[in-house]
Amino acid sequence: MARYDAIVLGCGGVGSAALFHLARRGARALGLDRFAPGHDRGSSHGQSRLIRQAYYEHPNYVPLVQRAFELWHELEQRADETLYNPVGLLQIGPPGCEVLSGVRASARLHSLEIEELSAAESRARFPGFHVPDEYQAIFERRAGYLLVEECVIAHAEQARRLGAELRTGETIRSWRADGDGFVVETDQGRYAADRLIVCAGAWAGQLLGELGIPLEVRRKPLYWWATRGNGYWAGAGCPGFLFDLPEGCFYGVPQIDPSGIKVAEHTGGTIVDDPLAVDRGVDLEERGRVATFVDSYLPQATVECVRQTVCMYTMTRDAHFVVDQHPQHERVVFAAGLSGHGFKFTCVLGEVLAELAIDGRARLPIEFLSAARPGLHVC
Repeated sequence: MARYDAIVLGCGGVGSAALFHLARRGARALGLDRFAPGHDRGSSHGQSRLIRQAYYEHPNYVPLVQRAFELWHELEQRADETLYNPVGLLQIGPPGCEVLSGVRASARLHSLEIEELSAAESRARFPGFHVPDEYQAIFERRAGYLLVEECVIAHAEQARRLGAELRTGETIRSWRADGDGFVVETDQGRYAADRLIVCAGAWAGQLLGELGIPLEVRRKPLYWWATRGNGYWAGAGCPGFLFDLPEGCFYGVPQIDPSGIKVAEHTGGTIVDDPLAVDRGVDLEERGRVATFVDSYLPQATVECVRQTVCMYTMTRDAHFVVDQHPQHERVVFAAGLSGHGFKFTCVLGEVLAELAIDGRARLPIEFLSAARPGLHVC
């Protein structure tokens, strides 16, 4: 039975980054996953993900995302490819809505650059968007989007180049403590390690079930809409966007390829019982909600949906991540429940998990993501 310094269970967004950071530190590391890097069966796919600094969900995320910007830049240099596109982000909603209030709070606490815009100023500067007169907007210049599959593949490839081993096409069945280490069993064999990092995404509940952390998996469709051909949505002046509306929260990314602009609803989502059996077909009601948003707020797009895919959110009770050491096994560390806003952090979460596994502590403040925080286990 082969033995490693550390084994990573699940090598999607976070796991591929953890494997890279283990290898970067000289650890003999193994990554295990049912699917190959960049696959479309989990949560880290769909062409793009927004990245932003003035984090409306909570100001405590800001130091993590600031480090993430540094690490994405380093990964770009290592891989010699563009992964981050700084197109900016326009955030729109009624005065006092959750998104705008949260953005202002994070910007104020961390002295971040944001630009307040009236509805009229938003329409004049960004003519692709309809902003009602009674709404407000905030533009974050440094925000943008990441190429999600390319990021995962880059982390995996750089980990391999540093000596890590990645075995895909293997289903993880279980893990257990064994003497002074751990044994992982898959459908193809057994592996031993001094440390484990669990980054199983929608399957985290199956590998961390004894912790009793309520995790709810939701089906999340992503859509691409054709544009009217005037070039606005693919132009340099078109930002990413996030609308916090009474009927839901909708977001999107400018046109990257002929498929058009990507648009999706962040809120809602159907509960998934089995991540392997998620329905990947078209739900007309879900698509209709996004179509209504496109028709109402993106007047330069068309009503033609030309592409769809489905990913999954793994939600915690409070919609914040869980990043911690296992309470019974301090050399087992994990990240779970990224709740639909975690991909931008995957590079820094990989670094944090490698630190927790090897050093027993993280340099960045992650206490607010503890598995012991109040309310996480409340039903």
